[in-house]
Amino acid sequence: MNLLSELETSIQAAVEHVGASVVGLGRGWGVGSGVVIAPGRVLTNAHNLRHDETTVTFADGRHASARVAGVDHDIDLAVLDVDTAEIAPIEWAESVDEVPIGRAVLALANPGGRGLRVTPGFVSSSARSFRGPRGRRIAGALEHTAPLPRGSSGGPLTDLEGRLLGINSVRVDGGLILAIPVDGALRERVEALGRGEAPKRARLGVAIAPPRVARRLRRAVGLPERDGVLVREVEDGSPAAAAGLERGDLLVAAGGQALERVEILYQALDAARAEGKLELTIVRGTEERTVSVEFS
Repeated sequence: MNLLSELETSIQAAVEHVGASVVGLGRGWGVGSGVVIAPGRVLTNAHNLRHDETTVTFADGRHASARVAGVDHDIDLAVLDVDTAEIAPIEWAESVDEVPIGRAVLALANPGGRGLRVTPGFVSSSARSFRGPRGRRIAGALEHTAPLPRGSSGGPLTDLEGRLLGINSVRVDGGLILAIPVDGALRERVEALGRGEAPKRARLGVAIAPPRVARRLRRAVGLPERDGVLVREVEDGSPAAAAGLERGDLLVAAGGQALERVEILYQALDAARAEGKLELTIVRGTEERTVSVEFS
């Protein structure tokens, strides 16, 4: 019973220490959770937001209107500007670069403002990945076994001392949860979002289908199978539109690299930011051509 008693004590101490900083978003189940990271600032998942404003419910039942200070859909994080009153912000862990498998953790949430939830678990992997709302792969996610109810995404994952390790984001098979680790680099990006600084990335302005879908669609219309990402839509006024990309184009190379996976396109876009342009090889029907996309 000593082990259980120690765990009970750790959970109760963590709840007392950080419970007030865990907030609910919106009203009702399935909306989301968040955590106070600084005076007037709440961190949550970008996919929890539907508009530029939302309602935040605090542990004492107080409701407040929150405004989106900054959002990064690629890493699925957003910072809200809201009156946090006298609530003490959660403490950031000193280092989450190498969280070992087996590390005991606590997952906290306040789903839609329905009340604090706390569950214990263990880190089962520190090298998982998942796709963010816009399709970019988020690497290095912490997989853990602490079960959470619907509406818990955006809540904090902490160590047994209540220090922030990550933001719970995705439920996967077997009831496991993936959390975005808040390492030093990510913390800087979160602080920039809190200042209203938009992420600086080269953006094509297209909706795309993954390689397997592109191969299947080309086969369906009698065209040769080929690896690449298929353009489903082109945004008006975007760099892609200015370069002449069209719906149905198959992107087969970016920056001289074959597009065997969609992640290669995102890597090429990141590398193109400094140069301000990106060479794309496209297949339109049976014709192959190269186009240059310029970014302002």
